[in-house]
Amino acid sequence: MSQFDYDLFVIGAGSGGVRAARIAGAHGAKVAIAEEYRVGGTCVIRGCVPKKLFVYASHLAEELEDAAGFGWTVDGARFDWPTLRDNVQKEVSRLQGLYGNTLGNAGVTVYNARATFVDKHTLDVGGQQVTARKILIATGAVPVVPDFPGAELGFTSNEAFNLPELPKRILVYGGGYIATEFAGIFHGLGVEVTQAFRAPTILRGWDEELRTKLQDLYTQKGIHMRGGASIVRLDKDGDVIRATMTDGEVLETDAVMYAIGRRPNVDGLGLDHTSVKTAKNGAIVVSADSQTSCSHIYAVGDVTDRIQLTPVAIKEGHAFSDTVFGSKHWTADHRLVPSAVFSQPPLASVGLDEDTARSEGHEIRVFRSEFRPMKFTLAGRQERTLCKLVVDTATDKVLGAHMLGPDAPEIIQAVAIAVKLGATKAQFDQTVAVHPTAAEEFVLMR
Repeated sequence: MSQFDYDLFVIGAGSGGVRAARIAGAHGAKVAIAEEYRVGGTCVIRGCVPKKLFVYASHLAEELEDAAGFGWTVDGARFDWPTLRDNVQKEVSRLQGLYGNTLGNAGVTVYNARATFVDKHTLDVGGQQVTARKILIATGAVPVVPDFPGAELGFTSNEAFNLPELPKRILVYGGGYIATEFAGIFHGLGVEVTQAFRAPTILRGWDEELRTKLQDLYTQKGIHMRGGASIVRLDKDGDVIRATMTDGEVLETDAVMYAIGRRPNVDGLGLDHTSVKTAKNGAIVVSADSQTSCSHIYAVGDVTDRIQLTPVAIKEGHAFSDTVFGSKHWTADHRLVPSAVFSQPPLASVGLDEDTARSEGHEIRVFRSEFRPMKFTLAGRQERTLCKLVVDTATDKVLGAHMLGPDAPEIIQAVAIAVKLGATKAQFDQTVAVHPTAAEEFVLMR
């Protein structure tokens, strides 16, 4: 009989933790998982899934406008916030149930409680002590809340999905992908939006041309973009919130949402009772195999701050369980990971942008195509799509592909396969186009 209660105990039932638990169980391990909130984690409960549903809802405003050009008359259209909010939560609850079923079918014991370390092999789970031979930390990340007077007057993306009512005006504070996505969402739902951010341009780290173009498009749509601006303090006057900015301007709004980054969720985990090392930002330091400085403790997902993306956490969790419990050694590949911003229009990318390619010593050629999508011609919408390929001059290999426009994430997902396999520009050119599509531009650029 084992000296431990479990072969594996997973802390956190998000996407990475659930995948790891399920795969370890399939390999015959005795597995338990603890989740203090709701099974499903950030992505399912308060991230990717509800956010994407909100994006669909908000984009319908433009679809209704464009319908007239195609002969459709839409009279009396109106938006009801409680209906969207509640329907999204019903879907979240449905998915939560599916995640729970997945764990149950894999024979995983689920603890609906907080788990903290007592020592290297022992955890306190809701007041009960359990032991495990291997422990996996998959607690994810949490939104950063700023520290200035009146900060308690704002909320984060965690609360955005359950607002009792939709504000007439909102100040979205941040320039990253979450802030940019929610600025588009609230605007599409009819809210007057100001997006304020410290840098001159949103989406630091993305292709410079695309993010600048997206910022200009947001301005054209009527979103107030306030680059180079930070909040100094918030004050409440009746139902109005006044945000004092670094330049002295005072912005009046009805609500403030913070999206200034996420930090690894390690507070109160009891890591001081282990030899697990963390970085300055709290991220758990791991090897390529997701092993911490304590040999039997591992960590995957956002808590490691490698790449904060759900599919990456899933890969890491799967690789961990295959390696440790299935004798099938492999590691998650963090190179050429495609990603998207579900802005309006969306932006998607895989591989290197121009600046990064040059900084890494590549001599490059840049191919670009800018055009008005066919669906906008009858609608009269002037918005344009931009596609780019960054190509290494010496090898002809496509180093990166980038797109801003309708369906960009769907298109880049497929293009990412070619980039991952090391396709050359000549091989892109040899591929026959599907016409008429926006995606065909990636095989037609000259």
